[in-house]
Amino acid sequence: MTDYFRALPQTDAARPEGALVLAGGWCWFTHVEHLRRGAPPEVISARDVPEDVLAAMTATRSKLGRVRMDRPQIMGILNVTPDSFSDGGAHVGPARGLAHARVMVDAGASLIDVGGESTRPGAMEVPPEAEIARTAPVIAAISNVLQVPISIDTRKAVVARAALDEGAFLVNDVSGFTFDPALKTLCVERAVPICVMHAQGDPETMQGDPRYDDVLLDVYDFLAAQVSMLTGLGIPRDQILVDPGIGFGKRIEHNLALLARLSLFHSLGCPILLGASRKGFIGKIGNAPEADQRGPGSVAVALEGFAQGAQVVRVHDVAETRQALQLWQAVTTGEYHGA
Repeated sequence: MTDYFRALPQTDAARPEGALVLAGGWCWFTHVEHLRRGAPPEVISARDVPEDVLAAMTATRSKLGRVRMDRPQIMGILNVTPDSFSDGGAHVGPARGLAHARVMVDAGASLIDVGGESTRPGAMEVPPEAEIARTAPVIAAISNVLQVPISIDTRKAVVARAALDEGAFLVNDVSGFTFDPALKTLCVERAVPICVMHAQGDPETMQGDPRYDDVLLDVYDFLAAQVSMLTGLGIPRDQILVDPGIGFGKRIEHNLALLARLSLFHSLGCPILLGASRKGFIGKIGNAPEADQRGPGSVAVALEGFAQGAQVVRVHDVAETRQALQLWQAVTTGEYHGA
């Protein structure tokens, strides 16, 4: 029976002697949750965790490019597609894409994620040449003007290559490097940071009838296998973000199970990216049928991600998330160091 260990993160200003720092960040822990398939969870002392697992939990996460992983980071979403679920068509083209990127950077985004293929439920695959035509000119426009790290959100090697050539520094693959075998080879050749996400099925069919034996552990096992495969190819573990893929082949109960125990993924020894912004479960629970009404709920989920030590949140509402993060940090520590 496989054993899984989840740090129980704390952010209280009163930290007991001997508490361990989670992932070299802002959370600490003294206890962990011991998880096994078919067995009830058990809370145990962190000192009873195997040394290799504890080392993965506590190791300081390295920078991704120039983006620090020892403090919360906000990734701004820049969809340059005509059919994205939240803002389809609003930012298409270099001029509009650059303008929105500037707004997000001014609001507090520390990196921008550019995507040219909608991954909303039911979305059809976009031909690579169309995806390149949407993303590469926008990335070029941003990189020529703004000093902000850019991520390319794609499943395809040819699209990623064009994006990297125009100034992107990170490849974010929603298929977890299962769609295009050439993509992982490209990332090894270019020695770029990557994000590995879990999805059950592809966007066109993923919400049809998603099923899991244990969604938390199933997603963990997938990410663990992909990280092992990628490190075996030569990509350093500390340059791999992991994303549990909220909303990608998951029902509401699946999303909630992942969010409630998000800190499990620190045991992979990688920084965590959480992308839940404006997704359907927020609309259902928060009674917000339209995507642009889901800002407050999205901020609430982002803050819970930070409270579990997630290093990066991927959001539409950058200014609101930044304001909430600043207040959360201030009231958690009881300190304010601004002007």
